[in-house]
Amino acid sequence: MRISGGLAKGITLRVNNSKKLRPAGDANRERLFSSLGDFVHEKSVLDLFAGTGSYGLEALSRGSRKVVFVESDRRIFNDLKLNFANTCKSAKLPSTSGHLENREVNEYLRSCALSFDLIFLDPPYAEISKIVPVALELLRSRNLICKNSLLVHESPPEAPRDFQGWTLSRSIGKEKKGSPSYRVYESSETSVVQ
Repeated sequence: MRISGGLAKGITLRVNNSKKLRPAGDANRERLFSSLGDFVHEKSVLDLFAGTGSYGLEALSRGSRKVVFVESDRRIFNDLKLNFANTCKSAKLPSTSGHLENREVNEYLRSCALSFDLIFLDPPYAEISKIVPVALELLRSRNLICKNSLLVHESPPEAPRDFQGWTLSRSIGKEKKGSPSYRVYESSETSVVQ
């Protein structure tokens, strides 16, 4: 697994063999970031259920201002720290360009005082219906999203598509059983940080 574009293009990411991980494939990530284009440039990014950090690290490599990574599993988090350090070193990025949190996602969101332009949400598929609605409500109710924020949700085709306060903008990838796709949402609420 490698960073597919930007300053750290080609950097190999360490992938833990945990059954809890579903690392985003290089081709799928490349397709997603091509679709996002320049939107990531100079944006503040939140990578929830970060795993290896591939989404947030790809965003940093492509010019995002700062990324916050949130991962609850200690072993996976240790690999995330290594991936972040290696990416920063290779791309000559300051270590202050990222912040890593080893916490449960919703616990982090309840205490967060930042706002984000781009949010990656890639929860364990078995917990989507339980975790995602709460996380999305916390993002809105705690004013953690900026005006024109985008939310990228990796999900299987059978996962819910509609979430209160969010409008599905587009889907990326083929939505067929057993194959994840990306759903890009825009906030449809006016209670966001300007």
